[in-house]
Amino acid sequence: QVQVVESGGGLVQAGGSLRLSCAASGLTFGRYAMGWYRQAPGKERELVAAISSGGRTYYGESVKGRFAISRDNAKNTVYLQMNSLKPEDTAVYYCAAGSFGSYSPRYVFDYWGQGTQVTVSS
Repeated sequence: QVQVVESGGGLVQAGGSLRLSCAASGLTFGRYAMGWYRQAPGKERELVAAISSGGRTYYGESVKGRFAISRDNAKNTVYLQMNSLKPEDTAVYYCAAGSFGSYSPRYVFDYWGQGTQVTVSS
């Protein structure tokens, strides 16, 4: 079966960096769009970044210029490099895989991980 597993969360001071990883198995990784979402307490889940099967990237407005998404199809892994972190980046970060390949906000991702906590202290 399909598994999506995030890692790399933790506690970091404001201005610091973290890199999240997401390993997916049980699917043809190179054909899937991959995304990172986050949800903070009391807030709706929001898109952080997405990357299409062809490598095109998309970012939420609040993270543009600070975060970078990338993928390594040989390792079935997608990464989220987070720089210049702010306390408002504190959330549970979820990785998702979409069989649609080319990302669009209209599409719903098929598979989700359990999430990894990122906490940014001020």
